[in-house]
Amino acid sequence: MVLVNLNELRPLHDSSLLLDISSTAPCVVGVACQHVCPQKLKAFLDPLQENKSTWKEECSERADFATLTNDLHLPVSIPDVSSSPSTEFPADWSIKTRLLFTSSQPFTWAEHLKAQEEAQGFAQHCRATSVNFPQSIQEPKLSTELRCAFQQSLIYWLHPSLPWLQLFPRIGADRKIAGKTSLCSHDETLQQVLMSEWSVSFTSLYNLLKAKLCPYFYVCTYQFTVLFRAAGLAGSDVITAVISPTTRGLREAMRNEGIEFSLPLVEETRSKTQKNSETNLDTEVNSPETGKNTEDGEEQGVSDDESFSWLEEMGVQDKIKKPDAISIKLRKEKNEVQVDHKPESVALVKGTNTFILLNFLINCKSLVAAAGPQAGLPPTLLSPVAFRGATMQTLKARSINVKTPVHSCYNDIFSLEITGPVMPHCLHALTMLLKSAQRGAFSAVLYTHEPTAVFNTNTEQILNKETMCKDLTKCGLHLKTLDQLIQLPTLGKSSIRLLEMRDYAYTWKS
Repeated sequence: MVLVNLNELRPLHDSSLLLDISSTAPCVVGVACQHVCPQKLKAFLDPLQENKSTWKEECSERADFATLTNDLHLPVSIPDVSSSPSTEFPADWSIKTRLLFTSSQPFTWAEHLKAQEEAQGFAQHCRATSVNFPQSIQEPKLSTELRCAFQQSLIYWLHPSLPWLQLFPRIGADRKIAGKTSLCSHDETLQQVLMSEWSVSFTSLYNLLKAKLCPYFYVCTYQFTVLFRAAGLAGSDVITAVISPTTRGLREAMRNEGIEFSLPLVEETRSKTQKNSETNLDTEVNSPETGKNTEDGEEQGVSDDESFSWLEEMGVQDKIKKPDAISIKLRKEKNEVQVDHKPESVALVKGTNTFILLNFLINCKSLVAAAGPQAGLPPTLLSPVAFRGATMQTLKARSINVKTPVHSCYNDIFSLEITGPVMPHCLHALTMLLKSAQRGAFSAVLYTHEPTAVFNTNTEQILNKETMCKDLTKCGLHLKTLDQLIQLPTLGKSSIRLLEMRDYAYTWKS
């Protein structure tokens, strides 16, 4: 009898497990047997506690997804799939913190990469080498090209790099970082050096974006996240920056710096309200409430001084205190303040205003926490391509092979888990590999960093697809991935939570 210590289980490239997670059946590991504590196994399968932040990554309406991934002994199926089968799934601009792929075909091709295969994967990434595979690979484990491409798809670039701290996600990360020594929290000189280097890296990324040598990148602060996209992506002919979540203070500061921006979801809601009111125009035309639906909720045609003129007529204007300017301003901005910290507060900056936003963020003192566990830490920069001051990082991968009891027999379910900041291009690259390696049949549960889900909001109109794709061919992405990211976002405020491929056709649920 061989005893298994779950605390000693090692990640991919070190071990492969064959487990029966049935709550009523014994656990089978290799040829030995032992009862495994379900709580320990759950902790092993779900190590990423960063998703449980103030944003409630696993909110109640998504509970079925968490249950599906934590209880792999249940049949792997996706109920109530909301989409029709398609050869491609829509672009998802949110950042994922974890992917869990399951298939009836083994993931042995993703295990124990040789040093030469890893090196080749790094080289292919740095040289932006695109690899195309046939519809089905007969022997995935023997395919060196597949294993090199897998390593290539896991690479991303990060700044700053502080190995003792996890710098993504940043929103709601205080609890994870607390207790870990931050060298810069009390050293102002070190903070200035870090911010100086960060400013150089940020500017480098923007210049690459402007030259269409970088397709997009993220700026992750402890309060909000910014997605910069090159001209041509998401249906826009200019550079765009999407910020979420925002507050009235941040928006006011941006206005003071001369940054022009819009609130797409607020405007969408207002537009729908106006359309609904037009249907009842005949009954409201003489209503005193008509005309009050303005952007800041202020009343039209009546100034603040005029609204208190009746006090003067009564001769009591000196005895009753009028609301001060700040109170009046807050009242006018009531509708805008109500969306603070919510997905509806997402702000869109376009064109040359993105350069003003760049300078604003570099000089914004509130961009860095002044106190707390994240004090003095510059925002995290995430990019699919190299930039000045960046550090190459790889997503973590491991396989989990499961035997599931079905009636009187056992079925094999093979799983591949990817953890880390999974950006849109990485998700697409992995699905292209799995499409060939798993013979067109797999499913995936996707864990979203919730503040970024709203980045899927559609804010543009589609342009000439061929022209946009031609201009972005040197941005470092596979042409099929680029073709996906050019499309208009269709997911709205949501993101893909479940993705399934059957017979080489995708279905998904958001």
